[in-house]
Parts: sequence; C-alpha cells; structure tokens
Amino acid sequence: MEQLHSALCQTVRAASQQQKLALIRAHPDLVGRAALTGTLTRESKGEQARAGLNALSPEEITLFQKQNAAYHAKFGFPFVICARLNKKEAILTGLEKRLQNSPAQEMQTALEEIFKIAELRLRDLTA
Repeated sequence: MEQLHSALCQTVRAASQQQKLALIRAHPDLVGRAALTGTLTRESKGEQARAGLNALSPEEITLFQKQNAAYHAKFGFPFVICARLNKKEAILTGLEKRLQNSPAQEMQTALEEIFKIAELRLRDLTA
C-alpha cells in the first residue's frame, strides 16, 4: 500500500501543470452543489459527514458557499482539504487562511491534501 501511494504521488508530482490542475478540479466543493443534491461519491459523502459538513445550519452553508466562491475566483479550482482529518471549524479556518496563499503555494497545498485523501482511501481499500 505504501509503495502504491508513493508511486501515485510521484506520478502526480511529475505531471504537467495542466494535469495537476485537472486533478484538483476533479474534486467537489465542500458543501457544494454535489453535496447539497446528494450526488457525491460514497467516499466523499462519508468524509464530509465525518467532518460535520452534513449537519450545517443555513448560515453555515451560506458561509461555505461564499468562501468557496472567493477561493474559486482567486485560484480557479476548488478548495481541497482532507475532510476526514478535519472538522467544520478547522476547514473554515483553513479555507480563510489559504485564501492568503499565492496560486503556486495553493496548488501545492491542494496536491498535498489530495495525497492525504488518497492514502486514507487506499488504507480503506486494503483494510
């Protein structure tokens, strides 16, 4: 499992900028349309639920949507964070903090979060 994860991460690191962007853009917005309409994958739905994102107040949903829109406007891709390792408060704080990053910093941070998500999902598959 560790070798597979390492190979996956190395493949992403060696990918072109456009390929990296495509990978990041393939992720759903947290508390986005897919979550609100029930079209998330089983894995994403479970991860968002564990973070407490399935039981938000209307005000919290609005806040997430506002922050997601600001993030998209600045970076051109969705905010990616390993929801399984965070709770809603930490996710909102992270979103606000990461809005201060440069595009290059944020792309790298998003990829590192994807690596965490991939590792946890691989562990689930091999458990």
